[in-house]
Formats: sequence, structure tokens, C-alpha cells
Amino acid sequence: MVLLILLAALALWALVATVVELRRDGYRATPTDWTRVVDREPLRRAESGHVYR
Repeated sequence: MVLLILLAALALWALVATVVELRRDGYRATPTDWTRVVDREPLRRAESGHVYR
């Protein structure tokens, strides 16, 4: 029974530590900076008569 309580406490501690570290790390969705992307539309410069897969 003591082993089960220790295992549950360890799991709870790991869950809390994970949440704290994710908040501290700044984990969030960041918008794409389109000025750093090379080319957004490859078909814009497609040549006729060329096979694209």
C-alpha cells in the first residue's frame, strides 16, 4: 500500500512539474513570420510543359 501511495505521489509531482515547466518555457502557438519563408506559392513560377508531382 505504501508503494502505491509513493507511486501516486511521484506521478502527481511529475504532472505538476511538467505544467510548471511548460508555462515557464513559453509553450504556445506562435504565428508564422511570412517574411522569413522563402516562397509560399511554388506553382506561381511553374513552367508549362513541365511535369510536377
